[in-house]
Amino acid sequence: MNFVQPIRDQETIDAIKEFLLKKSHRNYMMFVFGINTGLRIQDILKLKVKDVIGEHLFMNEMKTGKRKIIEINPTLKREIKRYTSGMPDDDYLFPSRQGGSRPIKRDMAYKVMKTAAKKFKLKDIGTHTLRKTFGYHMYKKTKDITLVQTLLNHSDKAITMRYIGMDQDAMNGAMRGFGL
Repeated sequence: MNFVQPIRDQETIDAIKEFLLKKSHRNYMMFVFGINTGLRIQDILKLKVKDVIGEHLFMNEMKTGKRKIIEINPTLKREIKRYTSGMPDDDYLFPSRQGGSRPIKRDMAYKVMKTAAKKFKLKDIGTHTLRKTFGYHMYKKTKDITLVQTLLNHSDKAITMRYIGMDQDAMNGAMRGFGL
């Protein structure tokens, strides 16, 4: 597995959103959903329209099997409403264009992220970037590593700091201020 980074810059996030929306509403929505929930891509892709109607998302994480309840924030709620308008409740939220009633696969989600990364000259980007971007920006906004640790279901604060790229930010800052 490759090590991926969060997208740290809000302007880049906004530019990616604009780029994806022009290409595909589905791909845009996948990106927006990921950076607003912090869910793993495997959990995002299995969702159906009926799962995201309402105030909360109730699910069991595939990796851990743990029950997760996520309040859908106003930004995401607005985007879900716009995106799902006219979609049947039993449809997958991110349907495959290959036909049938199947969601896109992880490799397609990866291709979407790599296309955006190439366009914006980003390195170390993959599907996990969505989750890391959520964690990074939640921490920057709240400065509460325990909260982010809990949201990401991590066992240790140090793991969370490294995971969301805060350790890298600290090392970069130290090197910028260092010189002999």
